[in-house]
Amino acid sequence: MSRIVDIALDDTGLPTPSPEIEQERRVAIFDLLEANTFALPPRDDRDVPPGPYRLELSIRERRLVFDITDAELGAAGAFHLSLGPFRQVVKDYFQICESYFDAVKTMPPSQIETIDMARRGIHNEGARVLQERLDGKADVDIDTARRLFTLICVLHFGG
Repeated sequence: MSRIVDIALDDTGLPTPSPEIEQERRVAIFDLLEANTFALPPRDDRDVPPGPYRLELSIRERRLVFDITDAELGAAGAFHLSLGPFRQVVKDYFQICESYFDAVKTMPPSQIETIDMARRGIHNEGARVLQERLDGKADVDIDTARRLFTLICVLHFGG
């Protein structure tokens, strides 16, 4: 039961995303809800609900906010992460995605594949950074981290 069953992005005040960004968002949320691993580690000072969890992601005061509730909407946890460690990898990811979207329109498959491999590499780096930043706060597998990184990028796009 240590999984996310509902996810919301608080994009209040953010610009309307491009169709490509909106598609990335929809796919990441769908994939995340289909299969994920998300657990809150035990704490000495309080009980931690075992899940399933509802997660709201937002950016407030230049910090990434994870607001987690249990199935009955009781508070399960909340934490804020500095966006600093994500800035460069998010920037790199947006640049390579832009190249990828442009390449799909005009380049041969071999060049598209090369750009896509680079895009996946940067995406994996973002997931790794997220796993490091979540250490001690939440346990996630690499696929969950990848999908959450996509959602961070969606929020970063507007922030």
